[in-house]
Amino acid sequence: MTTFWSWYVTLLTVGTLLALTWLIFATRKGQRKEATEETVGHAFDGIEEYDNPLPKWWFMLFVATLVFAVGYLVLYPGLGNWKGLMPGYQDANEFASKEKGWTGVHQWEKEMAKAEEQYGPLYAKYAAMPIEEVAKDEKALKMGGRLFASNCSVCHGSDAKGAYGFPNLTDNDWLYGGEAETIKTTIMQGRQAAMPAWKDVIGEAGIKNVAGYVRSLSGLKNPEGVDIAAGQEIFKANCVACHGPEGKGTHAMGAPNLTDKVWLYGSSFAQVQQTLRYGRNGRMPAQEEHLGNDKVHLLAAYVYSLSQKPAQE
Repeated sequence: MTTFWSWYVTLLTVGTLLALTWLIFATRKGQRKEATEETVGHAFDGIEEYDNPLPKWWFMLFVATLVFAVGYLVLYPGLGNWKGLMPGYQDANEFASKEKGWTGVHQWEKEMAKAEEQYGPLYAKYAAMPIEEVAKDEKALKMGGRLFASNCSVCHGSDAKGAYGFPNLTDNDWLYGGEAETIKTTIMQGRQAAMPAWKDVIGEAGIKNVAGYVRSLSGLKNPEGVDIAAGQEIFKANCVACHGPEGKGTHAMGAPNLTDKVWLYGSSFAQVQQTLRYGRNGRMPAQEEHLGNDKVHLLAAYVYSLSQKPAQE
């Protein structure tokens, strides 16, 4: 904040507090001290107001708010560039920041450092174990479940069964592979879908026919007028590079299996056409910088465990 705006905020804040202080005492001074039956002379829907002083408790409460405001502005930032007298965390070696005074960022850093000191060794312990072994540890899975709820459930759902555009993590259908280390790589580095738009390449007739052929791979019925054979030829010429000659997908490309009735963006004829016509560019954000290796290791173990449960579960 520039010096001008710092002084502007400071003078405006201090001036407001002084004005409020003067107002409360000035109005209090002009009030009568004893109770009376007299009214102020106004009537509101037949209701009149006695000309009595404000209750003492109300006056003292107002004064207390002013005192609190002054104390807060002395201790914490609030007056322009004033940092406040509240002890900062400039002496903590783990923090790069040398700024004095309390800030929300410093408070967060302090709490994160405390949590890391308490739970860091436990995270490190599990990070040294193979993901497959961590996935069998009940305590580790509870920790991974909490990480999932905090960081992943907003997209994949609290039950991890996904939603429109977000994969179900409890089945055995994986875009990039369901091996333990592959799951960890996906979480650490993220993924970027690259389903191109085909409208300008194969035209609307081609979109219609390919949609029909693709749906037929999962045994779905198509509307009349769809040329499955023509759609198959277009598929062979344009789609096998990613989805494979049998349409069973390729983990290296993140191309889905089109034969298992699992549809990330819906399986209706209109939805499949939409995918072909305009493409899909879903993005799984990388969590390495946000969570770090040890937490991702636990999270990967939890996600891995979800697809290892017996089918009846």
